[in-house]
Amino acid sequence: MTPRLSLFDSPLFLGFDHFEQTFDRLKKHASEGYPPYNIEQIGETGLRITLAVAGFSMDNLGVEIDQNQLTIRGRQGEEDDLNSDRVYLHRGIAARQFQRSFVLADGIEVVDASLDNGLLHIDMQRIVPESTARQIKIKGKAPVTGSIKKLEAIELNQKKDQ
Repeated sequence: MTPRLSLFDSPLFLGFDHFEQTFDRLKKHASEGYPPYNIEQIGETGLRITLAVAGFSMDNLGVEIDQNQLTIRGRQGEEDDLNSDRVYLHRGIAARQFQRSFVLADGIEVVDASLDNGLLHIDMQRIVPESTARQIKIKGKAPVTGSIKKLEAIELNQKKDQ
């Protein structure tokens, strides 16, 4: 088996493994077509995702964020149809479950979700981070093995904290 080529194979990209995982998630969910949605720019730093969720109530919808992935789920119980006295001559309105995911960039924060006339609106804000630039003091020559041992000790401490 040939190893998969990655955008981030360059030694100049250190610690970007999570981007590759994000791209994999995007490819997985790119083919979803239901429900339809819009993405709008609202002001300078605002974004809004609007999904057409006709027939779904607030109780049938869920919005969740996990590791920069926004997931919207809709579930309409088929048991409600079984307990209903409705007899459909034609059923053209989909009553199916769905899950739609969006990968959010760092600094995007979901601030609100609302349901209005069959449209689910999810409002987000782009938070502009403060600069974290800092100067690193350059010391005299340090033995290479000492630096490696310090890094190994830091990694061990981090693993213990987890």
